[in-house]
Amino acid sequence: MNITRVGVDIAKSVFHVHGVDRHDQVQWRGKYSRDKWLDAIVNRVPAGAVIGMEACASAHHWGRELQARGYHVTLIAAQFVKPYVKSNKNDRVDAEAICEAMGRPSMRFVTVKSVAQQDVQAAHRIRSELVHQRTAKANQIRGLVGEYGLVAPVGIGQLRAALPRWLEDAENGLTDDFRVLLADLAEDLRYLSDRIATVTERIEHHAQTDPVAKRLLSLRGVGTLTASALAGALGDAQAFKRGRDFAASLGLTPRQHSTGGRDRLLGISKRGDSYLRTLLVHGARAVLRCSDGKEDNLSHWVRKLAERKHANVAIVALANKTARIAWAITRHDSDYDPELAAHVA
Repeated sequence: MNITRVGVDIAKSVFHVHGVDRHDQVQWRGKYSRDKWLDAIVNRVPAGAVIGMEACASAHHWGRELQARGYHVTLIAAQFVKPYVKSNKNDRVDAEAICEAMGRPSMRFVTVKSVAQQDVQAAHRIRSELVHQRTAKANQIRGLVGEYGLVAPVGIGQLRAALPRWLEDAENGLTDDFRVLLADLAEDLRYLSDRIATVTERIEHHAQTDPVAKRLLSLRGVGTLTASALAGALGDAQAFKRGRDFAASLGLTPRQHSTGGRDRLLGISKRGDSYLRTLLVHGARAVLRCSDGKEDNLSHWVRKLAERKHANVAIVALANKTARIAWAITRHDSDYDPELAAHVA
């Protein structure tokens, strides 16, 4: 038996495998438990073979485990596997579809992330979720106190400052029962703010100590949060052949609906990493707002673009350019050159 390619459908407990030889003849189908499937791979598949999985939960962990055992690992986005599923869907058919998809010469793959990259991305995801929870808690508080005729100015800081005043004011119409509830809500809001501050400090420390993130901090519109997130997403940038591919992975390139030889470009696709895309767009918005009076090439470029197009179009175009520059800096291990910034395509 000479298995050269194996598709694996991973799950929490049961793993299905589908192996073929170099002639694409099926040599192995199997179903194994979580603690036995790696041993089955080692026993049946020679080192150097290609193992493919969908890029889903735990895929990067298993990818590293397989790489440590001498296998080449390819991860495939689930939407690229779906066209190869035959007839009814089940785990065995999914494993076969993965094996078929990974054998296509034009298939796009996801690079296995390192533990360090996952640590960085975990911090950003936790912070993002905490911010969402704090926003929801603040909105809940505003809605409840609004029923008693109390309104705080816009902003989390303004709300936190108003809460002690409301609790201490005996003439504002709040009942004793509601004051107890409001005090608990105020404590919840304080706890979430403290947690956000703690995670933000960790992210900022990473941005100041990681070599890639430190270089990315020199880009216009890139702060510590964005630099850290970019470094975590890019790694060594080997996963992308060019800057446009990285920008496309963030959803910053146009959607296309072309036919009959006529090209029709639509708005940005908004596929991929919405968190990092949001950071880049907000950073670009700040750059455009502060570009007046600056004479560098990038400021000239974005101002001229904003004169011809809507401001939001110029902002997204600058975010796209920033992503491409970040890829070039990381891929070629170079420093940011402001003279070349407006020429990066």
